[in-house]
Amino acid sequence: MAELKYKRILLKLSGEALGGKSGFGIDVDEAESIASRIKDVREMGVDVAVVIGAGNLWRGKQGLERGMDRSTADYMGMLATVMNAMALMDALERQGVFTRVMSAIEMRAIAEPYIRRRAVRHLEKGRVVIFGAGTGNPFFSTDTAAALRATEIDAQVVIKATKVDGIYDSDPRKNPNAKKFDHLSYIEVLNLRLGVMDSTAVTLCMENNLPILVLNLWDDHALLSALRGETVGTLVSA
Repeated sequence: MAELKYKRILLKLSGEALGGKSGFGIDVDEAESIASRIKDVREMGVDVAVVIGAGNLWRGKQGLERGMDRSTADYMGMLATVMNAMALMDALERQGVFTRVMSAIEMRAIAEPYIRRRAVRHLEKGRVVIFGAGTGNPFFSTDTAAALRATEIDAQVVIKATKVDGIYDSDPRKNPNAKKFDHLSYIEVLNLRLGVMDSTAVTLCMENNLPILVLNLWDDHALLSALRGETVGTLVSA
């Protein structure tokens, strides 16, 4: 087996990844497909942590447009991420992958409270750890939660899973002439406002020299190739 470039990763998934073609709700087939890819990575000997969004269940922006309190909207989103985390946990465990859901908001009946040292211990024992409820605070996105948790568990890279094969200067689904970047610095991502992750998350990664790799998770070979050190997607680093 080729030597691995990354031994511990944090995989950032959008909530829409579980939503199937519609992007809404939880599609069991999509959950199983993602779980299968995570299982392949785990079987390579890579420690895997996951942060998942909530856009398939709740879009806080819609509530804000109708005058909803921002904190309330954000807390609702955090609860939705735990639902997604449980769905992914179930899909993983049905495929024989030991998994733990850890929540930044205490709900002991269904998830462990997030404790950094316990999370690291789970990873050392070969378990996949799914972090739910974001950072536990309103006004922070799941992108920021991913950057924060990755830093805390000493992940070597944040892998941002998308449905395109990297970062482009415009939406390649709308612009056939869009230019793909193979490598960008953190400052370039911020200055060009490319929107791959929010500025707080990118800044946190920059301050901790934590690379961000953007790739197409639905490409059957992209994730495993990236872990072997092959050039895949777009790498954001110093």
